[in-house]
Amino acid sequence: MTIVLRELWDNLRQFVTTVGAVALFFARVLSQVPPALMRFRLVVEQVHNAGALSLVIIMTCGLFVGMVLGVLGYDVLQRFGSEEALGTAAALGLVKELGPVVTALLFAGRAGTALASELGLMRATDQLTAMEMMAVDPIRRVVAPRFIGGVIAMPLLTMIFIGVGIFGVQLVGVQQLGVDAAAFWSQMRSSVGHEDIMEGLIKGCAFGVACSLVAVYEGFNATPTAEGVGRATTRTVVTSAVLTLILDYMLTVMML
Repeated sequence: MTIVLRELWDNLRQFVTTVGAVALFFARVLSQVPPALMRFRLVVEQVHNAGALSLVIIMTCGLFVGMVLGVLGYDVLQRFGSEEALGTAAALGLVKELGPVVTALLFAGRAGTALASELGLMRATDQLTAMEMMAVDPIRRVVAPRFIGGVIAMPLLTMIFIGVGIFGVQLVGVQQLGVDAAAFWSQMRSSVGHEDIMEGLIKGCAFGVACSLVAVYEGFNATPTAEGVGRATTRTVVTSAVLTLILDYMLTVMML
């Protein structure tokens, strides 16, 4: 019993220490955001790396998620004789929930791992240490632009995912299953308001901050070995996924 309590205490202390370290790192990154924004070309390059290079997987997954949602939604609504409400149900599900969450998980798996492995490799090859020795702040030069790029790219990818997902719903519901197109679009426009879209954007921004912060923190503090970089990449995906789901619940409750 004593051993179990001791392990629990050690895990709790390690968790609190990690949270404090991440908070301090986040404060350092935020302090370097204004100077990093002056390097506009570098920020645009990171937005391209985090966002444009993720478009293929985001659009592909968005299309098939929308198609699956259309099939399942039609099957459920048909039992109640409400097939025309497919557009409303699918749009609300994509805008408020599926769009931001699935995009964040895909973002963590593609862009997050790329950021973590890139920074981890720079740590393993002493590039970050060399910058510090030359009086160049690696947070300002390397970390902050990548963090900003992820934060900017995430809401844009979320909106693209939602748009392609709605197209997938329309492709299945209207074109294949015979839902009336006028009812599909008119009910969607009348039921989805600005507050619903803002909820999706807020979630996308919050998930972007969380996933980008986890990626740059794990990569920047990775153990300078091949095994350490691999572990940092793995922790990035796992932590980002768990944090995304926790934040999703908290934001949903707050916005309701």
